[in-house]
Amino acid sequence: MIRTRIGLRWAVIALAIASFFCSSTTFVSTWRAPDARPLRLTGRKVVAIFMARSPAARRRAEDAMAREISARGAQGVPSYTVLSDEEVKDKDAAKAKVESLGFSGAVVMRVVGRERQVSYEPGVVWVGPHYRRFWGGYWGYGWGTVYEPGYLREDKVVSVETLVYSFEQDELVWAGVSKTVNPEGIEDFVSELAKAVSEQMKKDGLLARA
Repeated sequence: MIRTRIGLRWAVIALAIASFFCSSTTFVSTWRAPDARPLRLTGRKVVAIFMARSPAARRRAEDAMAREISARGAQGVPSYTVLSDEEVKDKDAAKAKVESLGFSGAVVMRVVGRERQVSYEPGVVWVGPHYRRFWGGYWGYGWGTVYEPGYLREDKVVSVETLVYSFEQDELVWAGVSKTVNPEGIEDFVSELAKAVSEQMKKDGLLARA
């Protein structure tokens, strides 16, 4: 019974440590157009655009964005499948191409900041009782307290601007700036961010809850 309790305790501690170091996304600021109407996603084509200098990063991120858009009822389409690396730099060409393909909206993501945050975790002093016997009082004075020194922890923080445009309403309907701590890979990072955006838009009354 004691072994079971000890094993469970360490499992809980390990889980807490793992979740502590996993990435997490929060919003620094969000905005909703005052006159925006709730978005109708079912059957609509939405283009996913990730602005990046690296074509490979753009493709991987847009694939993840498109999957999350499709999971919410729309037809998510990565922009790289309809706009070449040259076309995305030509506003008029990109506009004509997207409009001709009948998209009803766009989700745009752009990294706006990268930083490293260093935090200090203070040391903890654990004071134990002087147990009876065991060489006359827990092996002497020196073992009465055990000191764990403090340490520095460094986190990677990535800030992203997300914009949601409705072509049918002809305006920007939602915007937000988020911070993600310790993102692991671009696909997981973008998927986590897309889920967070979706939940926030539901709270803001722009997406119907399932």
